[in-house]
Amino acid sequence: MREIVYFVHTSLDGYIEGPAGEFDWPVMGPELSAYSRELTDRSDTFAYGRRVWEMMAAYWPEAESHSDHPHDLAFAPVWRKTPKVVFSRTLEKADWNTRVLGGDLATETAALKREPGGDIVLMGGAELATALTGLGLIDEYLIVVHPVVLGGGKHAFPGSPDRFGLELTESRVFDGKAVLLRYRRAVNAGS
Repeated sequence: MREIVYFVHTSLDGYIEGPAGEFDWPVMGPELSAYSRELTDRSDTFAYGRRVWEMMAAYWPEAESHSDHPHDLAFAPVWRKTPKVVFSRTLEKADWNTRVLGGDLATETAALKREPGGDIVLMGGAELATALTGLGLIDEYLIVVHPVVLGGGKHAFPGSPDRFGLELTESRVFDGKAVLLRYRRAVNAGS
């Protein structure tokens, strides 16, 4: 069965975007960018909630005309060709090789995980990640902590589900700045 991997960037104080919704603070150095490429190589589907999808769809189709950053130049063609799913009850259709799933979240996600293929990478989307966590449907959490304090904004898990335990499977420093915390859901999820 395919796994869902939640890949998210957070500030040191646990926010995924700043007080005004800004996401200009994660730094994709060469090591973190290479790790991101390894992650996308082992997956074959990107997953988003509607808000993150709209942000991604506004940037990545023509990223090369907006940026000359090596990470952006390497990731843009990968983003365009990789199949994507958007979980949304309001979005009717999406471009760029994207399916919209608007039915029951648990049913749609379980069916997606049963499809043949590689891992499904959920990029950002705090509300979706929180809902999938509450349903026990996220298999792995890749949390990249960046050396910035935002002082407010959106938490990585807003309105968190009931308490659940995670097992640390890896920690790693990238580019002397960002720290990866890699977790799997604990066998005794209530601990």
